[in-house]
Amino acid sequence: MDPDSVTAVDRVPHGGSDDADVIDFSANTNPIRPEGIAGVYEAALAESTRYADGFDGFRSAAADYVDCAADDVIPTAGGLAALRLAFGVTVSPGDRVLVPEPSFGEYAREIRLQGGEPVGVAHDGLLDRDPTAYAAAVVCTPNNPTGGLADPGELRAFLDACRDADTALVVDEAFLDFTDAQSLAGEAGAIVARSLTKMFGLPGIRAGFAVATGELGDRLRTARPTWGLSTPASAVGSYCLRQTEFVERTRERIASERARMREALSVRYDVAPSDAPFLLVDVGEEPADAVLDRTRRRGVAIRDARTFSRLDSHVRVAVRRPHENDLLLDALLDR
Repeated sequence: MDPDSVTAVDRVPHGGSDDADVIDFSANTNPIRPEGIAGVYEAALAESTRYADGFDGFRSAAADYVDCAADDVIPTAGGLAALRLAFGVTVSPGDRVLVPEPSFGEYAREIRLQGGEPVGVAHDGLLDRDPTAYAAAVVCTPNNPTGGLADPGELRAFLDACRDADTALVVDEAFLDFTDAQSLAGEAGAIVARSLTKMFGLPGIRAGFAVATGELGDRLRTARPTWGLSTPASAVGSYCLRQTEFVERTRERIASERARMREALSVRYDVAPSDAPFLLVDVGEEPADAVLDRTRRRGVAIRDARTFSRLDSHVRVAVRRPHENDLLLDALLDR
């Protein structure tokens, strides 16, 4: 991290509500968690009197989950920690980094903390850019907040271009496990960041991982914080990553409900197609503040997407359980 850059970097707004009186559609976390987590967490407390390091079980489970070698997995305290580690070993002061817009605001923040310059590019045009003049490039797939999955062929072609240019490709796959798309984990020249927060509904556990091979992998392993994952997080994460039936059921529910919600909302609003557990809604000429206030009064919290670059009349809504989604539709459609 570049000390001279820290004072010039602001915090980034995020979704998430701690109001117990509303249903939170502003954060894209699964409202359902795998059964048995509480017992796994409780059992891990007995092992928490010793320092934890290595995390062989977690690395093995993560490797099986994304189909890569366990030696290439670097455990982290959530996906954002994986991103900070990725930028920390690839970005020096003055470096330029390609970032998608609109997309996750933490990319630009983390790059600036390293003294780098984020160069914003339309998310659906980034894969067409020449990466030669950049130290790194960032791809979010499916992209947050638009929801679209990167075309696999175009993504691999862009990775080839990055390798030729000696440009690191940082791939944020926080929502990829809601799809059946193949991860880039284990591909040379790519650093993949994964999170357990979204699929398994455990943002407070702080478990995730990075995957990289060769020199990039060596640098990540050297730079990673010692004891960077807690014993309970490692145990719960390992358990969750083995819950293949839970993942499949979640994918089916999200796909079905997302299609139903988009069809209903499209009667009134412009709704972007999505492969993720959320929908980006353009409310058009209706004031976004009025939409946010109306839904809040109806007991529903949604994300003000105007905090994302290039968006000025949008909200983002998560896909939750059917009965909750019905309440969201009633509130958004004012029925």
